[in-house]
Amino acid sequence: MKRLVQFVFVLAVLFLLVQIVRPSIPTQPAAAEIHAPENVRRILRKDCYSCHSDERRLAWFDEPEPAYWLVRKDILEAREHLNFSTLGSKPDAVQKATLYEAVNMIQLGAMPLPRFLALHRDARVTPEELATLKDYLSPWGPLPAPTDTKGAPTTTTRVALDSVKPEWNGLAFEPTFATWRPISFTDRGDNHTFRFILGNDVATKAVAEGKISPWPDGAKLAKIAWKQETSSDGTLRAGDFIQVELMVKDAQKYASTAGWGWGRWRGLDLQPYGKDASFVKECTGCHLPVKGDDNVYTLPMTAATVPGTEVVNNHAVKLPASLPYQPLAWTPMTMLSDPAQRTLSVLYGNDAALHNSAGGVVALVTWAERDDPHWFGGRIPDSPVRVEFLANGAEYQQFAGPQWAKVESTASFVAQRKELLLSLKPVSLP
Repeated sequence: MKRLVQFVFVLAVLFLLVQIVRPSIPTQPAAAEIHAPENVRRILRKDCYSCHSDERRLAWFDEPEPAYWLVRKDILEAREHLNFSTLGSKPDAVQKATLYEAVNMIQLGAMPLPRFLALHRDARVTPEELATLKDYLSPWGPLPAPTDTKGAPTTTTRVALDSVKPEWNGLAFEPTFATWRPISFTDRGDNHTFRFILGNDVATKAVAEGKISPWPDGAKLAKIAWKQETSSDGTLRAGDFIQVELMVKDAQKYASTAGWGWGRWRGLDLQPYGKDASFVKECTGCHLPVKGDDNVYTLPMTAATVPGTEVVNNHAVKLPASLPYQPLAWTPMTMLSDPAQRTLSVLYGNDAALHNSAGGVVALVTWAERDDPHWFGGRIPDSPVRVEFLANGAEYQQFAGPQWAKVESTASFVAQRKELLLSLKPVSLP
Protein backbone atom coordinates (compact mmCIF):
# COMPACT_ATOMS: atom_id res chain seq x y z
CA MET A 1 0.00 0.00 0.00
CA LYS A 2 2.86 2.32 0.90
CA ARG A 3 4.48 1.70 -2.48
CA LEU A 4 1.22 2.46 -4.28
CA VAL A 5 0.96 5.77 -2.43
CA GLN A 6 4.56 6.58 -3.34
CA PHE A 7 3.90 5.69 -6.98
CA VAL A 8 0.81 7.91 -7.13
CA PHE A 9 2.76 10.71 -5.47
CA VAL A 10 5.55 10.45 -8.03
CA LEU A 11 3.03 10.49 -10.88
CA ALA A 12 1.37 13.57 -9.40
CA VAL A 13 4.72 15.35 -9.10
CA LEU A 14 5.63 14.45 -12.66
CA PHE A 15 2.24 15.64 -13.90
CA LEU A 16 2.75 18.99 -12.16
CA LEU A 17 6.29 19.33 -13.48
CA VAL A 18 5.11 18.59 -17.01
CA GLN A 19 2.68 21.49 -16.78
CA ILE A 20 5.65 23.85 -16.50
CA VAL A 21 6.88 22.86 -19.98
CA ARG A 22 4.33 24.82 -21.96
CA PRO A 23 5.39 26.28 -25.32
CA SER A 24 3.10 29.09 -26.39
CA ILE A 25 0.42 29.15 -29.06
CA PRO A 26 0.96 32.53 -30.76
CA THR A 27 -2.14 34.71 -30.88
CA GLN A 28 -2.87 38.05 -32.51
CA PRO A 29 -5.83 40.03 -33.85
CA ALA A 30 -7.09 39.07 -37.29
CA ALA A 31 -5.04 40.90 -39.93
CA ALA A 32 -7.31 40.22 -42.91
CA GLU A 33 -10.26 37.86 -42.55
CA ILE A 34 -11.76 36.12 -45.55
CA HIS A 35 -13.99 38.30 -47.75
CA ALA A 36 -17.38 36.65 -47.38
CA PRO A 37 -20.92 37.43 -46.14
CA GLU A 38 -21.40 37.50 -42.38
CA ASN A 39 -23.48 34.29 -42.34
CA VAL A 40 -20.57 32.46 -43.99
CA ARG A 41 -17.98 33.91 -41.64
CA ARG A 42 -20.19 33.04 -38.67
CA ILE A 43 -20.06 29.38 -39.69
CA LEU A 44 -16.31 29.49 -40.20
CA ARG A 45 -15.78 31.13 -36.79
CA LYS A 46 -17.90 28.47 -35.09
CA ASP A 47 -16.50 25.41 -36.85
CA CYS A 48 -13.02 26.29 -38.09
CA TYR A 49 -11.41 29.12 -36.09
CA SER A 50 -10.35 26.91 -33.17
CA CYS A 51 -7.52 25.61 -35.36
CA HIS A 52 -7.52 27.71 -38.53
CA SER A 53 -7.13 31.23 -37.12
CA ASP A 54 -4.78 33.33 -34.99
CA GLU A 55 -7.24 33.23 -32.10
CA ARG A 56 -6.67 31.03 -29.05
CA ARG A 57 -9.75 28.89 -28.43
CA LEU A 58 -8.90 26.04 -26.09
CA ALA A 59 -11.43 24.14 -24.02
CA TRP A 60 -10.56 23.52 -20.39
CA PHE A 61 -9.66 19.91 -21.15
CA ASP A 62 -7.20 21.07 -23.85
CA GLU A 63 -5.07 22.91 -21.27
CA PRO A 64 -3.45 20.12 -19.22
CA GLU A 65 -0.34 18.42 -20.56
CA PRO A 66 0.14 16.21 -22.53
CA ALA A 67 -3.17 17.06 -24.27
CA TYR A 68 -1.94 20.64 -24.71
CA TRP A 69 1.08 19.49 -26.71
CA LEU A 70 -1.10 17.51 -29.11
CA VAL A 71 -3.60 20.34 -29.53
CA ARG A 72 -0.82 22.89 -30.06
CA LYS A 73 0.75 20.70 -32.78
CA ASP A 74 -2.58 20.36 -34.60
CA ILE A 75 -3.25 24.11 -34.38
CA LEU A 76 0.16 25.16 -35.73
CA GLU A 77 -0.08 22.68 -38.61
CA ALA A 78 -3.64 23.81 -39.37
CA ARG A 79 -2.64 27.49 -39.45
CA GLU A 80 0.21 26.71 -41.80
CA HIS A 81 -2.19 25.12 -44.27
CA LEU A 82 -5.11 27.57 -43.87
CA ASN A 83 -5.46 30.64 -41.67
CA PHE A 84 -8.77 32.49 -41.91
CA SER A 85 -7.28 35.40 -39.94
CA THR A 86 -4.93 36.25 -42.84
CA LEU A 87 -6.65 34.70 -45.87
CA GLY A 88 -8.29 38.04 -46.75
CA SER A 89 -4.91 39.46 -47.80
CA LYS A 90 -4.89 37.14 -50.82
CA PRO A 91 -6.77 37.73 -54.12
CA ASP A 92 -10.48 36.94 -54.05
CA ALA A 93 -9.99 34.02 -56.46
CA VAL A 94 -7.46 32.46 -54.08
CA GLN A 95 -9.81 32.97 -51.14
CA LYS A 96 -12.65 31.19 -52.93
CA ALA A 97 -10.36 28.38 -54.10
CA THR A 98 -9.27 27.88 -50.50
CA LEU A 99 -12.88 27.78 -49.34
CA TYR A 100 -13.73 25.24 -52.05
CA GLU A 101 -11.00 22.99 -50.70
CA ALA A 102 -12.34 23.47 -47.18
CA VAL A 103 -15.87 22.55 -48.27
CA ASN A 104 -14.59 19.40 -49.93
CA MET A 105 -12.66 18.48 -46.81
CA ILE A 106 -15.88 18.91 -44.81
CA GLN A 107 -18.20 16.96 -47.12
CA LEU A 108 -15.75 14.05 -47.37
CA GLY A 109 -15.38 13.88 -43.60
CA ALA A 110 -11.71 14.88 -43.37
CA MET A 111 -12.37 18.16 -41.55
CA PRO A 112 -12.82 18.99 -38.78
CA LEU A 113 -10.48 16.20 -37.72
CA PRO A 114 -12.51 13.25 -36.37
CA ARG A 115 -10.34 13.12 -33.24
CA PHE A 116 -11.01 16.82 -32.67
CA LEU A 117 -14.76 16.36 -33.08
CA ALA A 118 -14.77 13.51 -30.60
CA LEU A 119 -14.26 16.07 -27.79
CA HIS A 120 -15.32 19.33 -29.48
CA ARG A 121 -18.77 18.39 -30.73
CA ASP A 122 -19.84 22.01 -31.11
CA ALA A 123 -17.39 22.31 -34.03
CA ARG A 124 -19.38 19.84 -36.12
CA VAL A 125 -20.55 21.33 -39.43
CA THR A 126 -24.27 20.73 -39.81
CA PRO A 127 -25.84 19.87 -43.19
CA GLU A 128 -27.53 23.28 -43.15
CA GLU A 129 -24.21 25.04 -42.56
CA LEU A 130 -22.55 23.08 -45.35
CA ALA A 131 -25.42 24.02 -47.69
CA THR A 132 -24.90 27.70 -46.79
CA LEU A 133 -21.21 27.49 -47.69
CA LYS A 134 -22.02 25.81 -51.01
CA ASP A 135 -24.71 28.36 -51.85
CA TYR A 136 -22.21 31.15 -51.28
CA LEU A 137 -19.60 29.55 -53.55
CA SER A 138 -22.16 28.91 -56.31
CA PRO A 139 -19.72 27.38 -58.84
CA TRP A 140 -21.96 27.27 -61.89
CA GLY A 141 -22.59 30.96 -62.55
CA PRO A 142 -21.33 32.95 -65.56
CA LEU A 143 -17.60 33.08 -66.18
CA PRO A 144 -15.92 36.02 -64.44
CA ALA A 145 -15.06 39.03 -66.56
CA PRO A 146 -11.49 38.97 -67.91
CA THR A 147 -9.08 40.79 -65.61
CA ASP A 148 -6.75 43.52 -66.76
CA THR A 149 -3.43 41.82 -67.42
CA LYS A 150 -1.60 44.94 -68.61
CA GLY A 151 1.93 44.78 -67.34
CA ALA A 152 1.54 41.22 -66.07
CA PRO A 153 4.29 38.75 -66.96
CA THR A 154 3.54 36.50 -69.91
CA THR A 155 4.21 32.79 -70.20
CA THR A 156 3.94 32.41 -73.95
CA THR A 157 7.53 31.28 -74.46
CA ARG A 158 7.57 27.55 -75.09
CA VAL A 159 10.44 25.37 -73.97
CA ALA A 160 11.80 22.07 -75.20
CA LEU A 161 9.92 19.45 -73.19
CA ASP A 162 13.05 17.43 -72.51
CA SER A 163 14.67 20.49 -70.92
CA VAL A 164 11.92 21.30 -68.41
CA LYS A 165 13.30 21.57 -64.88
CA PRO A 166 12.34 18.95 -62.28
CA GLU A 167 10.00 19.94 -59.48
CA TRP A 168 11.52 21.22 -56.24
CA ASN A 169 11.10 17.76 -54.71
CA GLY A 170 13.15 16.22 -57.52
CA LEU A 171 10.24 14.75 -59.51
CA ALA A 172 11.22 14.76 -63.17
CA PHE A 173 8.93 16.20 -65.83
CA GLU A 174 7.41 13.73 -68.30
CA PRO A 175 8.01 15.01 -71.87
CA THR A 176 5.60 12.45 -73.39
CA PHE A 177 2.65 13.21 -71.09
CA ALA A 178 0.45 14.47 -73.96
CA THR A 179 0.63 11.07 -75.69
CA TRP A 180 -0.80 9.18 -72.70
CA ARG A 181 -4.31 7.75 -72.93
CA PRO A 182 -7.40 9.45 -71.46
CA ILE A 183 -8.72 8.26 -68.11
CA SER A 184 -11.36 10.94 -67.51
CA PHE A 185 -12.37 14.57 -68.06
CA THR A 186 -13.54 17.26 -65.67
CA ASP A 187 -15.58 20.44 -66.06
CA ARG A 188 -14.54 22.62 -63.11
CA GLY A 189 -16.99 25.37 -62.19
CA ASP A 190 -15.02 26.29 -59.08
CA ASN A 191 -12.07 27.66 -61.06
CA HIS A 192 -13.56 27.77 -64.58
CA THR A 193 -11.25 25.22 -66.18
CA PHE A 194 -11.44 22.09 -68.31
CA ARG A 195 -9.20 19.15 -67.51
CA PHE A 196 -7.92 16.07 -69.27
CA ILE A 197 -6.77 13.30 -66.94
CA LEU A 198 -4.37 11.04 -68.82
CA GLY A 199 -2.45 7.93 -67.77
CA ASN A 200 0.65 6.11 -68.95
CA ASP A 201 0.51 2.45 -70.07
CA VAL A 202 0.76 1.13 -66.50
CA ALA A 203 -2.07 3.37 -65.33
CA THR A 204 -4.41 2.67 -68.27
CA LYS A 205 -3.84 -1.10 -67.93
CA ALA A 206 -4.72 -0.84 -64.23
CA VAL A 207 -7.88 1.11 -65.10
CA ALA A 208 -8.95 -1.42 -67.74
CA GLU A 209 -8.50 -4.27 -65.25
CA GLY A 210 -9.97 -2.39 -62.29
CA LYS A 211 -6.75 -2.78 -60.30
CA ILE A 212 -6.54 0.70 -58.80
CA SER A 213 -7.12 0.04 -55.11
CA PRO A 214 -4.24 0.67 -54.71
CA TRP A 215 -2.73 1.85 -57.98
CA PRO A 216 0.31 -0.20 -59.04
CA ASP A 217 3.85 1.12 -58.81
CA GLY A 218 4.84 2.75 -62.10
CA ALA A 219 1.40 4.25 -62.71
CA LYS A 220 1.64 7.88 -63.81
CA LEU A 221 -1.27 10.33 -64.05
CA ALA A 222 -1.27 13.71 -65.80
CA LYS A 223 -3.95 16.32 -65.15
CA ILE A 224 -3.89 19.06 -67.81
CA ALA A 225 -5.88 22.28 -67.33
CA TRP A 226 -7.11 24.97 -69.71
CA LYS A 227 -9.11 28.12 -69.06
CA GLN A 228 -12.76 28.07 -70.08
CA GLU A 229 -13.99 30.59 -72.63
CA THR A 230 -17.60 31.43 -73.55
CA SER A 231 -18.49 30.84 -77.20
CA SER A 232 -21.05 32.83 -79.18
CA ASP A 233 -23.50 29.92 -78.94
CA GLY A 234 -23.33 29.93 -75.13
CA THR A 235 -21.18 26.82 -74.81
CA LEU A 236 -17.90 26.82 -72.95
CA ARG A 237 -14.74 25.99 -74.92
CA ALA A 238 -11.18 25.16 -73.90
CA GLY A 239 -8.96 28.25 -74.07
CA ASP A 240 -5.43 29.00 -72.91
CA PHE A 241 -3.26 26.32 -71.38
CA ILE A 242 -2.72 26.72 -67.62
CA GLN A 243 -0.72 23.83 -66.23
CA VAL A 244 0.02 20.13 -66.07
CA GLU A 245 0.14 18.19 -62.80
CA LEU A 246 1.77 14.79 -62.40
CA MET A 247 1.29 11.98 -59.90
CA VAL A 248 3.81 9.11 -60.02
CA LYS A 249 3.15 5.98 -57.94
CA ASP A 250 6.02 4.32 -56.08
CA ALA A 251 4.83 3.17 -52.68
CA GLN A 252 8.34 2.66 -51.30
CA LYS A 253 10.19 5.59 -52.85
CA TYR A 254 7.43 8.06 -51.95
CA ALA A 255 6.34 6.49 -48.67
CA SER A 256 6.62 9.85 -46.89
CA THR A 257 4.20 11.52 -49.36
CA ALA A 258 1.35 8.99 -49.41
CA GLY A 259 3.09 6.70 -51.92
CA TRP A 260 3.05 9.25 -54.74
CA GLY A 261 5.52 11.66 -56.28
CA TRP A 262 3.82 15.02 -56.90
CA GLY A 263 4.57 17.80 -59.37
CA ARG A 264 3.01 20.78 -61.09
CA TRP A 265 4.35 22.87 -63.96
CA ARG A 266 2.59 26.13 -64.90
CA GLY A 267 2.46 28.22 -68.08
CA LEU A 268 3.68 27.39 -71.55
CA ASP A 269 7.22 27.71 -70.21
CA LEU A 270 6.38 24.97 -67.67
CA GLN A 271 7.85 26.51 -64.55
CA PRO A 272 7.93 24.21 -61.49
CA TYR A 273 5.32 25.12 -58.90
CA GLY A 274 6.21 26.42 -55.46
CA LYS A 275 9.32 27.93 -53.91
CA ASP A 276 10.83 24.79 -52.42
CA ALA A 277 10.04 21.13 -51.81
CA SER A 278 7.52 22.00 -49.09
CA PHE A 279 4.89 22.57 -51.81
CA VAL A 280 4.20 18.82 -51.54
CA LYS A 281 2.35 19.48 -48.27
CA GLU A 282 -0.32 21.23 -50.34
CA CYS A 283 -0.70 18.14 -52.53
CA THR A 284 -0.88 15.55 -49.77
CA GLY A 285 -3.07 17.79 -47.61
CA CYS A 286 -5.55 18.40 -50.42
CA HIS A 287 -5.73 14.69 -51.33
CA LEU A 288 -6.09 13.48 -47.74
CA PRO A 289 -9.92 13.10 -47.97
CA VAL A 290 -9.50 10.44 -50.70
CA LYS A 291 -6.87 8.46 -48.83
CA GLY A 292 -9.20 5.47 -49.07
CA ASP A 293 -9.00 5.72 -52.89
CA ASP A 294 -5.18 5.75 -52.82
CA ASN A 295 -5.23 9.57 -52.74
CA VAL A 296 -6.73 9.87 -56.24
CA TYR A 297 -9.76 12.11 -56.78
CA THR A 298 -10.44 11.00 -60.35
CA LEU A 299 -13.07 8.33 -61.06
CA PRO A 300 -11.51 6.55 -64.07
CA MET A 301 -13.82 5.78 -66.98
CA THR A 302 -13.82 1.99 -67.36
CA ALA A 303 -16.07 -1.03 -67.80
CA ALA A 304 -14.23 -2.80 -65.00
CA THR A 305 -15.90 -3.05 -61.61
CA VAL A 306 -14.08 -2.20 -58.41
CA PRO A 307 -15.46 -3.13 -54.98
CA GLY A 308 -16.22 -0.36 -52.51
CA THR A 309 -17.91 3.01 -52.57
CA GLU A 310 -17.84 4.50 -56.09
CA VAL A 311 -14.23 4.16 -57.22
CA VAL A 312 -14.70 4.11 -61.02
CA ASN A 313 -17.06 5.65 -63.55
CA ASN A 314 -18.82 2.81 -65.39
CA HIS A 315 -21.59 4.98 -66.88
CA ALA A 316 -19.40 7.04 -69.21
CA VAL A 317 -18.08 4.11 -71.28
CA LYS A 318 -21.45 2.64 -72.24
CA LEU A 319 -21.24 3.11 -76.00
CA PRO A 320 -22.82 0.37 -78.12
CA ALA A 321 -20.60 -1.97 -80.13
CA SER A 322 -22.82 -1.27 -83.15
CA LEU A 323 -21.33 2.19 -83.74
CA PRO A 324 -19.21 2.44 -86.92
CA TYR A 325 -16.21 3.42 -84.76
CA GLN A 326 -15.29 3.19 -81.08
CA PRO A 327 -13.91 6.67 -80.39
CA LEU A 328 -13.13 6.30 -76.67
CA ALA A 329 -9.92 4.52 -77.67
CA TRP A 330 -8.86 7.49 -79.81
CA THR A 331 -6.93 10.61 -78.82
CA PRO A 332 -8.88 13.47 -77.20
CA MET A 333 -8.40 16.76 -79.04
CA THR A 334 -10.52 19.30 -77.16
CA MET A 335 -13.61 19.56 -74.97
CA LEU A 336 -16.62 21.80 -74.43
CA SER A 337 -19.68 21.95 -72.22
CA ASP A 338 -23.21 23.28 -72.53
CA PRO A 339 -24.25 24.78 -69.16
CA ALA A 340 -27.88 25.07 -70.25
CA GLN A 341 -28.15 21.39 -71.20
CA ARG A 342 -25.76 20.11 -68.51
CA THR A 343 -23.70 18.20 -71.08
CA LEU A 344 -19.98 17.68 -71.58
CA SER A 345 -18.48 16.87 -74.99
CA VAL A 346 -15.03 15.65 -76.02
CA LEU A 347 -13.72 15.72 -79.58
CA TYR A 348 -11.67 12.61 -80.37
CA GLY A 349 -9.60 11.93 -83.46
CA ASN A 350 -8.21 8.74 -84.98
CA ASP A 351 -4.55 8.60 -85.98
CA ALA A 352 -5.28 9.76 -89.53
CA ALA A 353 -7.22 12.79 -88.25
CA LEU A 354 -4.35 13.74 -85.95
CA HIS A 355 -2.01 13.77 -88.95
CA ASN A 356 -4.52 15.37 -91.36
CA SER A 357 -4.23 12.40 -93.69
CA ALA A 358 -6.72 10.35 -95.70
CA GLY A 359 -9.10 8.30 -93.62
CA GLY A 360 -9.25 10.89 -90.88
CA VAL A 361 -12.32 10.67 -88.63
CA VAL A 362 -13.24 12.88 -85.69
CA ALA A 363 -15.93 12.01 -83.17
CA LEU A 364 -17.74 14.35 -80.80
CA VAL A 365 -18.90 12.28 -77.83
CA THR A 366 -21.46 14.03 -75.63
CA TRP A 367 -22.39 12.92 -72.12
CA ALA A 368 -24.90 14.14 -69.61
CA GLU A 369 -22.92 15.72 -66.79
CA ARG A 370 -23.18 14.83 -63.13
CA ASP A 371 -21.61 16.34 -60.04
CA ASP A 372 -18.26 14.87 -59.16
CA PRO A 373 -18.87 12.97 -55.89
CA HIS A 374 -15.29 13.70 -54.83
CA TRP A 375 -15.14 17.42 -55.57
CA PHE A 376 -17.78 20.10 -55.02
CA GLY A 377 -17.53 22.46 -57.98
CA GLY A 378 -16.59 19.77 -60.50
CA ARG A 379 -18.70 17.83 -62.99
CA ILE A 380 -17.79 14.64 -64.81
CA PRO A 381 -19.20 12.58 -67.70
CA ASP A 382 -22.22 10.47 -66.84
CA SER A 383 -24.15 8.44 -69.44
CA PRO A 384 -23.41 9.22 -73.12
CA VAL A 385 -26.31 10.80 -75.01
CA ARG A 386 -24.97 11.06 -78.58
CA VAL A 387 -21.94 10.54 -80.79
CA GLU A 388 -21.28 12.51 -83.99
CA PHE A 389 -18.76 11.38 -86.61
CA LEU A 390 -17.19 13.40 -89.39
CA ALA A 391 -15.08 11.38 -91.82
CA ASN A 392 -12.61 13.04 -94.19
CA GLY A 393 -14.17 16.41 -93.37
CA ALA A 394 -17.30 15.54 -95.37
CA GLU A 395 -19.35 12.50 -94.27
CA TYR A 396 -21.43 13.29 -91.18
CA GLN A 397 -23.28 10.73 -89.03
CA GLN A 398 -25.03 11.05 -85.68
CA PHE A 399 -26.11 8.30 -83.30
CA ALA A 400 -28.16 9.02 -80.19
CA GLY A 401 -29.22 7.04 -77.14
CA PRO A 402 -30.97 5.29 -75.64
CA GLN A 403 -31.68 3.22 -78.80
CA TRP A 404 -28.47 4.41 -80.50
CA ALA A 405 -30.04 4.45 -83.94
CA LYS A 406 -28.61 6.64 -86.65
CA VAL A 407 -30.27 10.05 -86.58
CA GLU A 408 -31.54 11.23 -89.96
CA SER A 409 -31.35 15.03 -90.15
CA THR A 410 -32.09 17.83 -92.57
CA ALA A 411 -29.39 19.13 -94.88
CA SER A 412 -29.26 22.44 -93.01
CA PHE A 413 -28.79 20.69 -89.65
CA VAL A 414 -26.01 18.49 -91.06
CA ALA A 415 -24.29 21.55 -92.52
CA GLN A 416 -24.49 23.30 -89.16
CA ARG A 417 -23.02 20.35 -87.28
CA LYS A 418 -20.24 19.87 -89.83
CA GLU A 419 -19.35 23.52 -89.47
CA LEU A 420 -19.18 23.12 -85.68
CA LEU A 421 -16.99 20.02 -85.83
CA LEU A 422 -14.62 21.64 -88.32
CA SER A 423 -14.39 24.76 -86.12
CA LEU A 424 -13.21 22.85 -83.04
CA LYS A 425 -9.49 23.33 -82.74
CA PRO A 426 -7.19 21.05 -80.74
CA VAL A 427 -6.31 22.35 -77.31
CA SER A 428 -3.06 24.25 -76.93
CA LEU A 429 -0.17 22.37 -75.37
CA PRO A 430 3.40 23.36 -74.54
